[in-house]
Amino acid sequence: MSRLDVPLLYVPGNHDPSLKPPDLTWTPARALDLPVPGPPGCVNIDGRVVQAAGLRIAGLGGSLRYKAGPNQYSQGQMGRRALRLELRLRLNRARDGRKLDILVTHAPPFGVAEAVDSAHVGFVAYLRLIRNFQPLLHVHGHVHPYGRLMPESVVGATRIVNVVPSRMIEV
Repeated sequence: MSRLDVPLLYVPGNHDPSLKPPDLTWTPARALDLPVPGPPGCVNIDGRVVQAAGLRIAGLGGSLRYKAGPNQYSQGQMGRRALRLELRLRLNRARDGRKLDILVTHAPPFGVAEAVDSAHVGFVAYLRLIRNFQPLLHVHGHVHPYGRLMPESVVGATRIVNVVPSRMIEV
């Protein structure tokens, strides 16, 4: 597979608009040709498990709620979202024996980032996903180092990388 065959995968962040599709129950048929929300040509993996370039990749977008707006969750809300993702991962693993290779999230796992403010400390639920599925790699954003290169972390066998502003990672 060439590099051109690999899709650009993403999860929404706390500054992104809501990507939930609108309720079209009472929409006239002529109005159903709506554009797909999100960046054109990219694949939103929020709450999903996908296969790309021979890897199993799962994603969860959003950050801890710190103000009104989309893509922000309490620890409990993200715990429920992560549990739904965990069920999908377990069904996939039971069906074809493959585990999770890469976890993509907007926010970091709790306690891993050098964050002191409540908006950036991360989610406890991600630690459970890492512990239960031991992906090779967990990439996240949300914590902005402002010119510094953030050190990588390791939880169990999982390499955790803050990809802000951008990173090239060999897998």
